[in-house]
Amino acid sequence: MRSLFWILALCGLAVAVALGARLNNGYVLLVFPPWRAEVSLNLFIVALLGLVFALYAAMRALSVTFGLPKRVRQYRSQRQRDNAGQVFQDAVRLLFEGRFGQALKKATEAHGAGTAPGLSALIAARAAQRMREPEKQQYWLEHAKTDDPRTEAATLMLDAEMANEARRFDEALAALEKLQGKQGRHIAALRLELRARQGLGDWDGVLKLARQLVKRDALPLEVVSEVRTQAHLGNIAKRVADEGKLTSYLRAVPEDERGRRVVLAAAKALFAQGGEAEAQKLIEAVLDAKNGEWQPDLVAIYGRLSGGDQTARIAKAEAWLRGHPDDARLLKALGRMCQRQRLWGKAQSYLEASLAVEPTQQAHLELARLFDHLARPEDANKHYRASALLDVR
Repeated sequence: MRSLFWILALCGLAVAVALGARLNNGYVLLVFPPWRAEVSLNLFIVALLGLVFALYAAMRALSVTFGLPKRVRQYRSQRQRDNAGQVFQDAVRLLFEGRFGQALKKATEAHGAGTAPGLSALIAARAAQRMREPEKQQYWLEHAKTDDPRTEAATLMLDAEMANEARRFDEALAALEKLQGKQGRHIAALRLELRARQGLGDWDGVLKLARQLVKRDALPLEVVSEVRTQAHLGNIAKRVADEGKLTSYLRAVPEDERGRRVVLAAAKALFAQGGEAEAQKLIEAVLDAKNGEWQPDLVAIYGRLSGGDQTARIAKAEAWLRGHPDDARLLKALGRMCQRQRLWGKAQSYLEASLAVEPTQQAHLELARLFDHLARPEDANKHYRASALLDVR
């Protein structure tokens, strides 16, 4: 539609010019003494327009001719920039493809051409690190730090990441500390710091970071749970030789972080250190919880507690038995506790019930000791022989 409008407009203009020229009887008198020339006005106008166009064309030709060297230089410069940009893109692509030798070569070319020198140096550093060439890696990291101030944060992040991969966790933390002083800490930096503190065994720092990442919804819940569990296990292992510190630490662990493995490790550590009262409280709190998970391993430790009120423990275990009548470990624990209280009949009954559910070497040995105490050598030898045929559980 627009093209049609312009065609009609040009046709109308042409008709108007033709009519105007036909009706125009004027003339132009040119005097150049001693010459005089008389031409029609229409011809003069056409000649004048032709002269203007001719002068314009001549000026354009001169401009193009004298500006040709400059345009050639600009063209070459643009070609070089385009080629350098393509080389930089190739370096990035090759790095992600895993072709690190070629990526290093292309990044070196891009850096030499001045194309994003900071980023080119970072790509070269990463490629050198993947090729296990630490000297080149350090060389390009230094260039990345000095060539472009805008890539300083990226350089520190890459430095920390590569230090983590090389298990130089202290260097990773140093780089992240510099980053925090300049730009603060973001989620990716927190994740790198978490990995570094895990490597150094700084479990208190790991727990602090894990809680921060949970607030920012930066890690899946399954990963957070595993990170917390590993941290608590590490802290329990550090404090296993000091009952006071271990007890204080366990009391400070939040309820939602007391997973199955954490509770089991805590109960074992308390039992090993003689903190039977604390172990008893911990086990009873876990197994009495309505929504808690039943843990036979804790029941086994509970049956080995020798101090304190055995009668109360037996009553507690018998209450658990009503909910778990076929738990072989609970039956075995009750047999041990009844044996300590010299309840020989009940001890025999519970141990035999445990063997009926699941034959184990320990249950056979407990029954053998019981029959030895009751002066029933034939029954005792029978269970000693049976225990010898079973693997230790």
